[in-house]
Amino acid sequence: MANDVENRVSPYSDEELAYFRDIIIKKRDEAEQDLEMLQNALRDSTENASDESAYSFHMADAGTDAQEREKTYMLFNRTKKFIRYLDDALVRVDNKTYGVCKVTGKKISKGRLEAVPHTQISIEAKLKQK
Repeated sequence: MANDVENRVSPYSDEELAYFRDIIIKKRDEAEQDLEMLQNALRDSTENASDESAYSFHMADAGTDAQEREKTYMLFNRTKKFIRYLDDALVRVDNKTYGVCKVTGKKISKGRLEAVPHTQISIEAKLKQK
């Protein structure tokens, strides 16, 4: 089946799309706050790493600190990616193509969109991927 997403129309009404938009914006605001917190944590850990007086010279301590910075950096990148997905979902809401599975072309259930508002695939398509 040819998947021409641009020509599809959302199976949801304008009111429902506004409802999903609110969910997406709320999730995006939360993610933005998380991103700012992670950015501050990265900045603090980088400054502390260069401040030798804040650290012992034990190699295990340095390794633990580096590992924590790496985990924070991974979370930071993951959160940035999540925000991009949410932004893409907002574009689909505006284009009225939101809620259509890009694999099956069918309506994505309201419950799935409420749980994972940035998804582009139905639960059926997701299960077939596994």
